[in-house]
Amino acid sequence: MKNQLLLLIIAAFAFACGNSTLKKGASVGENSPATNYKGTASITQGIATTTIENLYACDRGRKTDVGEITSTDNKKWVVPAQTNYSNDEFPFAADLFNSCEGKNYGSAEEALSHYDNADIVTIDDDGEVYTAYIFADNYFEMYVNGIPVGKDKVPFTEFNSSVIKFKAKKPFTVAMKLVDWEEHLGVGSEANRGKPFHSGDGGMVAVIKDAQNTIVATTNEEWKAQTYYTAPIMDLSCVSEEGNFRYSNNCSTDGGQDGSAFYALHWELPEQWMDTNFDDSNWPNASTYTNQIIGVDNKPSYTNFTSIFDASTNDAQFIWSTNVVLDNEVLVRYTVK
Repeated sequence: MKNQLLLLIIAAFAFACGNSTLKKGASVGENSPATNYKGTASITQGIATTTIENLYACDRGRKTDVGEITSTDNKKWVVPAQTNYSNDEFPFAADLFNSCEGKNYGSAEEALSHYDNADIVTIDDDGEVYTAYIFADNYFEMYVNGIPVGKDKVPFTEFNSSVIKFKAKKPFTVAMKLVDWEEHLGVGSEANRGKPFHSGDGGMVAVIKDAQNTIVATTNEEWKAQTYYTAPIMDLSCVSEEGNFRYSNNCSTDGGQDGSAFYALHWELPEQWMDTNFDDSNWPNASTYTNQIIGVDNKPSYTNFTSIFDASTNDAQFIWSTNVVLDNEVLVRYTVK
């Protein structure tokens, strides 16, 4: 009789565990679809724990929080990304346009008239001064030859644009961390189009000019781009990998009313990825996207500067990894020769 009672208790316990739902930071069970995932990423499921609230506040902007979540292999991940936003040694970029702080400049000339030349970052003492114009959805950190030259002032919204000056000798390597921020931490989602958990999208465009105002580089398919955080994923069978190519274009971007069961994929950033001698030859080339896909035609932080970003002789392209909607943390690199 005691053995029968013990078996009943064990069976009831097993049934309860099998029907439990994942909570914040919980592990994926043995029978979860995650066990069938064959890629190289770490897997999380559900909403992250908020660790920082209101990293940056803007009256008309979305709440900019940071969180942490544990993957099924017991690694901890900062979402949407580990950044240098609060690192005082990493300089902020100057404003090209920033309505959060009343910098509603109508032209590059007006923005540059407020630029403090003391903010020029020197890479090479005997170099030339270059000017980079950047619009990022949502956040960027920029390095030249491994040295920080500027980070975005507005991590999320309102949409802004930036200008960075640095002194360097050719050739020099530009490396950038790009982050599509998220309202629901850990699942790459925000409230939009009637859905609380709607997939966001990214995109970055940049133009670099020399001291003679000649364009020396624009973002295009020649840049390298690799994703390190992809979400939300509703069905892990939709993702695939071919060598260093990470694909999620077969995954749904519909979002939904409840994101607690959504998955996310995380890859560790390589060491010294921003350095000149880092080997990015096995990274995919950047994918390019039109202004219409990114949705910038109603954003003055972009449209006030189309003479730069959409120059008739050298039109810069929006770039990202292979999925501009689901890939949320992307590294890009390019060498200006």
